[in-house]
Amino acid sequence: MTESSLLHELLSRSAHRMPDSIALTYGPNQMSYQELYQATSQFASGLMQLGIARGERVAIYLEKRFETVVASFGAPAAGAVFVPLNPILKSEQISYILRDCNVRVLVTSADRLALIGDALKNCHDLRHIVIVGASGSSQGNPGVNTLDWTDFMQARQSDGHRVIDTDMLGILYTSGSTGKPKGVVLSHRNMVAGAKSVSSYLENRSEDTLLAALPLSFDAGFSQLTTAFHVGARVVLLNYLLPRDVLKAIERERVTGLTAVPPLYIQLTQLQWSQSITEHLRYFANTGGRMPRETLDALRRHLPKSKPFLMYGLTEAFRSTFLPPQQVDQRPDSIGKAIPNAEILVLREDGTPCAPNEPGELVHRGALVGMGYWNDPEKTAERYKPLPTHAPGRESGLVLPEIAVFSGDTVRMDEEGYLYFIGRRDEMMKTSGYRVSPTEVEEILYATKMVGECVAFGVDDDRLGQAIQVIATPPPNGMLDVAALLSECRSRMPAYMVPAGIDVRDGPLPRNPNGKIDRKTLSTAWIEQKNQ
Repeated sequence: MTESSLLHELLSRSAHRMPDSIALTYGPNQMSYQELYQATSQFASGLMQLGIARGERVAIYLEKRFETVVASFGAPAAGAVFVPLNPILKSEQISYILRDCNVRVLVTSADRLALIGDALKNCHDLRHIVIVGASGSSQGNPGVNTLDWTDFMQARQSDGHRVIDTDMLGILYTSGSTGKPKGVVLSHRNMVAGAKSVSSYLENRSEDTLLAALPLSFDAGFSQLTTAFHVGARVVLLNYLLPRDVLKAIERERVTGLTAVPPLYIQLTQLQWSQSITEHLRYFANTGGRMPRETLDALRRHLPKSKPFLMYGLTEAFRSTFLPPQQVDQRPDSIGKAIPNAEILVLREDGTPCAPNEPGELVHRGALVGMGYWNDPEKTAERYKPLPTHAPGRESGLVLPEIAVFSGDTVRMDEEGYLYFIGRRDEMMKTSGYRVSPTEVEEILYATKMVGECVAFGVDDDRLGQAIQVIATPPPNGMLDVAALLSECRSRMPAYMVPAGIDVRDGPLPRNPNGKIDRKTLSTAWIEQKNQ
């Protein structure tokens, strides 16, 4: 076969075409495609020697480094399922995930193992721990075999289990707005189709250098690896402490493609940029929420020669839409149209298509639709549903149902087919009889240039139904004048949209594990404090 259909084939195909090309850069070290392919094959052999069965789960709890990528592609090469864990998670969260999906093998470091060791005692399905770096112990966990990475990678070469593209590949846990994390199950087809689709419209090529700034446990973060490996490009692995570290890496490594979430872009625009960056940064792309107009304008001032790609996606279907750079001036508030090999519908509650500019639910159909939530039929039934027989693309003679992702996001589609994000259904505020998106409020607040970061949410109010509350940080090197900001809001917003209160905090605002501003945590804490 000349085309990749399984995740690890993205790597093997590029290793065959260009073995000496650099696949990964981590600090001062580099790894060629041939070296990376050999390491993933060796990792797969190590799992086979442990007796790992087809479809069993292998969790990876590491910062970004070579071994993280090796394990992420080596587990599927063995026919296993990889479970990437965000390195900022704590022991209780790690333990929950390991138990929830019955992890058999955990790949981690000695330092991380020491932090979570006690929590592993409740993980009864865990049989092996592979430790990167100095040797550690299994913390007295009975029945757990602890292996050093170097020894594990000495296993006799052997083939992995036979799998096909509809087999389970990975489980990505999302933080969710309430309750425990949900494990989104993805197939080989989901990720490979996503890599091919995204790399086609970003026009990725082997000469590219992509910066992996987002967590690899985040679908958009892992996508930097898959899109790069599909075309034979280089990926720079970065564990940054400060936004300034991101800018330094872009300049030092002459990065050509950057994908980040809006909160990081907001911080980056507040820094001093080298004028040389726009000469080599071919594009920048957003994910994880709509880019505030003010942030987009600031990025374009910093990067006049770089193409902006405004994107929308959800873990349950990887990536859904993008706005071509040539359309940004005409419709900067749009999330674009469907990516290649996907169809996006806007449906009413009864399943019928919405009229132009009528708000409805974004529904994603196609090869990128995931396999549901692990071990959670109730939540799966809420999000993954059969398409109505009268939906576009469905003919009445088709007997078998087609499962699509019903996103829970409210959007509208204009007469030309361009989509506009309105808000999440579970975040929409109802005030004075009006439905208001918190994103819309935040967009206006950012446009005033009087805040650094902000988040809006609704709180119960006897008179209004819900009152709009805002938490905001001061602008860089400035003060936040609440009275002046409210006055500016009244001049820019209809009366029902003006915040009832603005709570000023020192920045930055807390993030969830994927780098997005944590609206749920902030709103819950604010309401609890108010009720005390």
